[in-house]
Amino acid sequence: MKKISLLFVLLVGLLPMVQADTVSTDKSGFDKIYNVIDDAVFDLRYYSPYNFTGHKITGYKAPIAYMTKEALQALSKAAADLRAQGYRILVWDSYRPQKAVDDFVKWINDPQDPGNKSFYPELQKSDLISGDYVMPKSGHTRGSTIDLTIVKQDGSFVDMGGTFDLFSERSHPDYKKLTKQQKANRKILRDAMIKAGFKPLETEWWHFTLKDEPYKDTYFNFDVE
Repeated sequence: MKKISLLFVLLVGLLPMVQADTVSTDKSGFDKIYNVIDDAVFDLRYYSPYNFTGHKITGYKAPIAYMTKEALQALSKAAADLRAQGYRILVWDSYRPQKAVDDFVKWINDPQDPGNKSFYPELQKSDLISGDYVMPKSGHTRGSTIDLTIVKQDGSFVDMGGTFDLFSERSHPDYKKLTKQQKANRKILRDAMIKAGFKPLETEWWHFTLKDEPYKDTYFNFDVE
């Protein structure tokens, strides 16, 4: 009986290893956003040093945005909805390779590198760890998450009351100290994305993940190129 019990414990202990997340470099299930949404606008922050780390991020070899084909089809529905209202989507980030997330973690663990403090003006760098702002895994790496905003058809600015990757309560979708217009603008984006099949994140107004994402347990690591 003791031998059977011991065997059961050992098998249970191995379960997390058996059910571990998959890492893949297969991009056959992905497509480039501009291949499907030809009027999308791009400001891919991790391809440039203008982000919270202050440097260009590993794995971003070209200013191109990928998503899983399923997420991209849903995004095209949101884009059509927004287009009918006089807007275009502007993409800040979508698929993010695991090596990019590893780069974030490397930066967060370097106390000598403050990065770009304008993205966390109210916090200390150590707060980014304790507050789970930077973590070793990201839904972006599964390919069905996107960070985006809206611009007018002529490309002009739409005031959302805060910018991308601002580590602050101001980035929460329901932040109270916004103007009526800023709240309305956030709602336009949020409603279109939810209607198309995405779910929002409670801490970032720009962040949406496909509800029925095709690779829930797979983290991809192919370069953006």
